[in-house]
Amino acid sequence: MAFTMEALCWKLPICFLFYQVVSGRVRREGHYVAAVYEHESILSPTPAALVERRSALELMGRNLDIYEQQVLAAARQGAQIIVFPEDGIHGFNFTRSSIYPYLDFVPHSHSGKWNPCREPYLYNDTEVIQHLSCMALKNKIFLVANLGTKQPCERSDPRCPSDGRYQFNTNVAFAADGALLATYRKHNLYFEDAFDTPPEPDYAFFDTPFAGKFGMFTCFDILFFEPAVNLIRQYSLKQIVYPTAWMNQLPLLSAVEFQQAFATAFNVNILAANIHHPTLGMTGSGIYTPVKSFIYHNMESYGGKLIVAEIPVITADYKTDLESNERSRENLHDSCRTFTSTSLDDEVCFKEQEETPSRVSEKGREQSPPSFYAEMMYDNFTFVPLWGEKGELQVCANTLCCHLNYRRAVLTEELYALGVFDGLHTVHGTYYVQACALVKCGGLSFSTCGQEVTDATALIDFQLWGNMSTPYIFPLLLTSGITLDFADHMGWKNNYYFLSKNRTSAGLLTAALYGRWYEKD
Repeated sequence: MAFTMEALCWKLPICFLFYQVVSGRVRREGHYVAAVYEHESILSPTPAALVERRSALELMGRNLDIYEQQVLAAARQGAQIIVFPEDGIHGFNFTRSSIYPYLDFVPHSHSGKWNPCREPYLYNDTEVIQHLSCMALKNKIFLVANLGTKQPCERSDPRCPSDGRYQFNTNVAFAADGALLATYRKHNLYFEDAFDTPPEPDYAFFDTPFAGKFGMFTCFDILFFEPAVNLIRQYSLKQIVYPTAWMNQLPLLSAVEFQQAFATAFNVNILAANIHHPTLGMTGSGIYTPVKSFIYHNMESYGGKLIVAEIPVITADYKTDLESNERSRENLHDSCRTFTSTSLDDEVCFKEQEETPSRVSEKGREQSPPSFYAEMMYDNFTFVPLWGEKGELQVCANTLCCHLNYRRAVLTEELYALGVFDGLHTVHGTYYVQACALVKCGGLSFSTCGQEVTDATALIDFQLWGNMSTPYIFPLLLTSGITLDFADHMGWKNNYYFLSKNRTSAGLLTAALYGRWYEKD
């Protein structure tokens, strides 16, 4: 960077105008340096056993010692904010009773008036909170972490549990001076019997001098309107911190895949920290912008991973496709022209109100591919296979029709299929999904379509669209080795959502429109 600085900053005022040097790192104006840590937790070998508070603090202290090392490492690289994962401090698989010694007391309404590191005497049972606060203060860094918290309740409260206390899965955010800025209590619990759902959704955010407001929610929350979507829309948030303990589920819900799709759909930056336990399918963290990502996905080895990246501040005045259909229609007319002129034939471009026939061209003759059913993500998808070098496909279910135009660079011995699902997902959570998905199948038989696949070789040009009934569409594009790719064009054209790519960067695993119809949950 020395040459660049010498060239651009030969006058001192110019240098200070455009750059800041933070801990030896040159930071561009309008950018900030963020860090996330994927943590391999030190877990209790017997989480259901009852232990004393002292034993619980000893276990959590071992995880906090690792956190402290990572905060120092991030600060030395110029990070202004660091995010740690869900369940990273205490672990998981507790009962309601066995987790109690691991819980800190955290006042929920404090508005940044309490600094646990400087005022440890104000509340009892705040050892973990104090430790986190001191990390932020010592390293002059904003810090977000997840822990278990407790709150006593009155018997007169009709929601008060029989043991007289609420127990929450809680995120905490600290300022660089150690002040507790915000707390968030997880709303959408995922088989977490040890915790309670707060009576109303928390809309949690905090302010920073380098990137404005950050919103926060946790793990399973990302799939629901409350509070994640409502938080972003109500408060025009463009930066999100996201502790998670996500178990990967291919082909549509791998952690890095969906985190990137969420950043793209809402035009936000997401700082996502996942837990690292490959034997449980848990990995996948990253720093995401709508157009770029810095990710870590590793199912092979153990140990934590620190990610540090400089990203641009997104301002709240930019309108997303969710907020402006007119903008997206204009974009899609442009993208249609661009796509066809550089890749597929003109006839491939989606034309307004035109039905795409379910046929492929194979060796000069028309042949209709058969539709078939296969289970994917525990849902019964309707599929049609991709045959030949290129083709046009349509497959429908209920009110949703999915359309695909494709061309393969080289024919490979791999089976791909276009699938559609329009219905209520009911396994491991209940929520309504509309999905159009181009996926690589696990083998060469139809029954393998929908299986978890991690490697592929086929490079495919494609244009995928569907008449989605919800504006909330998450564009998924995953390639071989669980790597991310980015669409050339995407967005709305009238009542159709559109995703196109000219030649994936690696073998295609998944290209999908994952729609969430929140009103039908």
